[in-house]
Amino acid sequence: MRNVYMAFVLLLGTQLQAQPLASGIPRENLDLSTTPCENFYQYAAGGWMKANPMPETESRWGSFNKLAKQNDEKIKVILDRLAKGSSPVAKGSPEQLVGDFYRSALDTAALERLGTKPVQPYLAKIDALKDKKDLMKLLGELRPAGFGGFFSFYVGLDAKNSQINIVNLGQGGLGLPDRDYYLKTDAPSLEIQKAYVAYMTRLFKLAGVSQADNAASRVYAIEMQLAQASMSRVERRDPDKTYNKYSYADFSKDPALGYLKWQDFFAASATPDFKELVVGQVEFIKSLQPLIEKSSLTELKNYLKWSVLNSSAGMLTSNFEKAQFGFYQTTLSGTTVMKPRWERAVSLTNGSLGEVLGQLFVKEHFSKEAKAKVSEMVEHLRYAFKTRIEALDWMSETTKAEALVKLAAFEYKIGYPDKWKDYSKVDIRAGRLFENVVNTRRHGFAEMVAKIGQPVDKTEWGMTPQTVNAYYSPSRNEIVFPAGILQPPFYDPEAEDAVNYGGIGAVIGHEFSHGFDDKGSKYDASGNLSNWWTEEDRTQFEARTGKIVAQFNGYEVLEGININGSLTQGENIADLAGLTMAYYAYIHAKEGQDIGAEIEGYTWQQRFFLGWAQVWAQNISEKELRKRIITDSHSPGEYRVRGPLANMPEFWEAWGCTPGQGMVAPQEVQVKIW
Repeated sequence: MRNVYMAFVLLLGTQLQAQPLASGIPRENLDLSTTPCENFYQYAAGGWMKANPMPETESRWGSFNKLAKQNDEKIKVILDRLAKGSSPVAKGSPEQLVGDFYRSALDTAALERLGTKPVQPYLAKIDALKDKKDLMKLLGELRPAGFGGFFSFYVGLDAKNSQINIVNLGQGGLGLPDRDYYLKTDAPSLEIQKAYVAYMTRLFKLAGVSQADNAASRVYAIEMQLAQASMSRVERRDPDKTYNKYSYADFSKDPALGYLKWQDFFAASATPDFKELVVGQVEFIKSLQPLIEKSSLTELKNYLKWSVLNSSAGMLTSNFEKAQFGFYQTTLSGTTVMKPRWERAVSLTNGSLGEVLGQLFVKEHFSKEAKAKVSEMVEHLRYAFKTRIEALDWMSETTKAEALVKLAAFEYKIGYPDKWKDYSKVDIRAGRLFENVVNTRRHGFAEMVAKIGQPVDKTEWGMTPQTVNAYYSPSRNEIVFPAGILQPPFYDPEAEDAVNYGGIGAVIGHEFSHGFDDKGSKYDASGNLSNWWTEEDRTQFEARTGKIVAQFNGYEVLEGININGSLTQGENIADLAGLTMAYYAYIHAKEGQDIGAEIEGYTWQQRFFLGWAQVWAQNISEKELRKRIITDSHSPGEYRVRGPLANMPEFWEAWGCTPGQGMVAPQEVQVKIW
């Protein structure tokens, strides 16, 4: 079987290896000891989970991960060929850039020989700081290389004027994945905090930082204060709360915001002049003044050194890399064995030169037939969504009209960019991994700040072509499907259409639906943060989305740990709506055709839902699951099956489910939105 959904989530896909039936559904993936109406996830994916134990190098192993690894293996073939350097290539060409970068990532002998030499200039620059008044200048010098911390700084679309790029400032500067890791006081959280300080101490000792134990504890204290001032992930889901626009003049004059010498930061980072900016978390930026005033110069310098060391550990000696793996992968996620060097090298190359590598990937691994099929499916999904909106009994005609305008304005991109970014001037050489990574960071930073005040480039992509994912951008009102996802199990040219509509069709529906979830629904057809709802309709909508929050709050994934229904609300809405749209899009696509015949004993409705469920088959470590409950806006795979299907009469009818069974939500709590 091949299919499913995926959006913004840092999940990755997998091909189901078993020989497919004519339907595209491998029977060995099923668990026939249970019934579809009690636990459809176990029924559809239990066999796969039993036959696919989690490798030691993984903290989660599922259909996404297997496809991602298959893509990496395809990329490895390309990179190995280039790394051999048997044919001359022009400097600055994609072949030279990724070939020499990959070679540098494989050259562990050079990394051991260089030791900490690559980071020493940055540590020395930090040591040279003599006064706090020069802190912002130093931060401006460090930021283009990817170092510095304290706050986030980026250039992106103005949420209320989506045609123009604007400066954004906000919270940041944490080494743990989320502020909750600092604020929680349960036993597992306290163990993680202790292990984090120990990891910090280890890196300080490896780098020769004096009084490493004390330095680590004081840096942790700074991060704790940053965490205490940070917004939660749930709060940050509300775009109205994170859009605080200032003129630069007013921002600089505000004593609480302009305390820091921002002009020094922007000048030192070669950021062009600008007149306006958006502050995502105003109270966080205000908190920096007392934090910096209370911290000693030595403490601030050690915090900056930590930023350099933690960001560089994967490009230094094996001792640094092992220490970083031990904390972030083993302590936080439960992974026990490091991936082989080639996989880490592919990951580094992808992370630094992803779009350049994508040019080579799509030449060998992109199906124009898949692009044509997905384009056709997009329009069937658009039609299905249109008819659903028109038939809503809870929405006024006024709001419906605006919703239909937004739906009609949806753009989509498939496969890869029409225009590739130019990396030809980036200096990449074999044997110097750290410098190669930093040079790509500097290139990206310069490219970013050059956009300030400029019109938005509509051709730009937010993902590389080889990524197994898809996304919706509310500010662009567009959905994007990279080449990496347009293959089994998401789209399988060998599977019949019901399975593919349960796969890539549900992906498309999911992404469409993000434009109408709790967050995306606050943006209009032009991608501007603007209320297009009547007050009564918005109240009706929030009553319905509140029911899906309550539903997922009730799922206990580990003893005492439940899904955060507010954090995952947008993805849960999109799963339910996307599945519904894909179901009716299939009917529309097959209009006038006989689709009633069973294949391998399954009706088309059953094949559709099996297509969705089997994609979410996975095994996951307890530590990784704990981490994702805090940090991931997506529900765990099991509940992306059980949750939406429990609200779908179409599913109940397909499998003959009745009230009282596990896959049928009680009538009083059933969710229907779109």
